[in-house]
Amino acid sequence: MAIIAAVEAGGTKFICGLGTEDGKIIERVSIPTTTPEETMAQVIEYFKDKEFDVMGVGSFGPIDPVKGSKTYGYITKTPKPYWSDYNLIGELKKHYDVPMEFDTDVNGAALAESWWGAGENLKNVMYITVGTGIGAGAVVDGKMLQGLTHPEMGHIFLKRHKDDKFEGRCPFHKDCMEGMAAGPAIEDRWGKKGFELADRNEVWDMEAYYLAQAVVNYTLILSPQRIIMGGGVMKQKQLFPLIRKYVLEFLNGYVQKEEILEKIEDYIVYPGLGDEAGFVGSIALGKIALENNRK
Repeated sequence: MAIIAAVEAGGTKFICGLGTEDGKIIERVSIPTTTPEETMAQVIEYFKDKEFDVMGVGSFGPIDPVKGSKTYGYITKTPKPYWSDYNLIGELKKHYDVPMEFDTDVNGAALAESWWGAGENLKNVMYITVGTGIGAGAVVDGKMLQGLTHPEMGHIFLKRHKDDKFEGRCPFHKDCMEGMAAGPAIEDRWGKKGFELADRNEVWDMEAYYLAQAVVNYTLILSPQRIIMGGGVMKQKQLFPLIRKYVLEFLNGYVQKEEILEKIEDYIVYPGLGDEAGFVGSIALGKIALENNRK
């Protein structure tokens, strides 16, 4: 069985390791995300004595995952200090002459969940991560969604909650979804980190109000067969029933499907791969590189 090198390039840490083409993890390490020079030196050092056939790289964004584009393989204009316009795949290609597949961490996670997780055997699946930022990936008809670039579903605009005076903290849009509902927005709005607010019902009701609007938009536009929600904020499990309640309220019977009207607890779910969804997503991207190479 082929060995896959996997890199989950996150805003706070890079998870690097090896896996197999059936989604199993062999080993991995965590490397802090500091500057490209420091972080990538440790990534290169980790893989230097490893044997592998292909590499999958899932990255925080925005990125350019479109093959043939002049900036393919780059992290583009990101709020993450030092990483804008960084040629991530170009740097890896200097050291490893293997087929590589590059996409967003959330697109990779969506693919992994559709193969081995909560979306197994479904062709149309969405994965949303709600943490330091908000990102979403989609698998449509069995393939990761990509067009002009990758989806940027964390930056959609929402109706403001009637009691919310918070201006939003997205550096590009202020009060988009990420600016209003990511972990740092919760902390800025309420003055404490999310885990310190676990017993404050009004915090999670407002959070669910925003996340449910996004879920409704995604449901109407992409019509996924399941929506999987992970990331640090979604560890507050009380969010799930609140989100489901608001989704039913906002849709107001418009989508007449049993999966939503009667089985919504199976429609909006926690990742089957749990905290491993992002890293296993990079293994899934490596499997794509493997399959493309075998053609």
